[in-house]
Amino acid sequence: MTITSPHNDKLKLIRRLGRRRSRDRDALFIGEGEDLLAAARSAGQEPVELLTAAGEALGGTEVEPALLGRFSQLGSGTRAIGVWRERWAQQAIAPCVYLHGVADPGNVGSVIRTAHGLVGGSVAIGPDTADPHGPQAVRASMGAVFAEPLVRAGIDQTPAPRAALIAHGGEGLEALDGAATICLGAEREGLPDEALERCDVRVTIPLREGAESLNVAAAAAIALHRIASATGEPDGD
Repeated sequence: MTITSPHNDKLKLIRRLGRRRSRDRDALFIGEGEDLLAAARSAGQEPVELLTAAGEALGGTEVEPALLGRFSQLGSGTRAIGVWRERWAQQAIAPCVYLHGVADPGNVGSVIRTAHGLVGGSVAIGPDTADPHGPQAVRASMGAVFAEPLVRAGIDQTPAPRAALIAHGGEGLEALDGAATICLGAEREGLPDEALERCDVRVTIPLREGAESLNVAAAAAIALHRIASATGEPDGD
């Protein structure tokens, strides 16, 4: 049976999960597209609901294609929307990335993708950070959100030693060697003083003269590559 009414309960669930308050309450989130569906299944996670465009033979519950597009959270025509349970790790493990006040969901998703690709470990979601299970973050993660361990944590709950990435005045990248946690803050404000006080070293990525700073996701990628190189990961196999 094909869903043709926008008042269907499954479609209402999709719309509801576009709001963080609903995701937090239900511990559910959505992911759109066949690539994300494949990434989730590769990580051993099956959707609790799967809505697909009628006639595409993608399984799940079929929905009239134009109607399914109306419920897309990403503003584009989609052929599959899945609903998954949130899975949070109990504790942060090294190598860890700690995000404090990183409000852009695209940056959060990109950091999760990079951490999974380079070092594994865990990503700690600190105060005032965008929901890693929001539609934009899930898309930016390119499916890594299904495989990379995520944990809700304050900085004191991350493994030491900790290295804070700051825009100016820190040590060079070699100071990252041996760090168990890389700490990043909002692009404009950076890490708050109370977080900086709990870090063992402050590190600044050197830039060309006249350049002010890097996007937080780009800074994370450079730092994580340094960590991966120091530990012999990734091995490319």
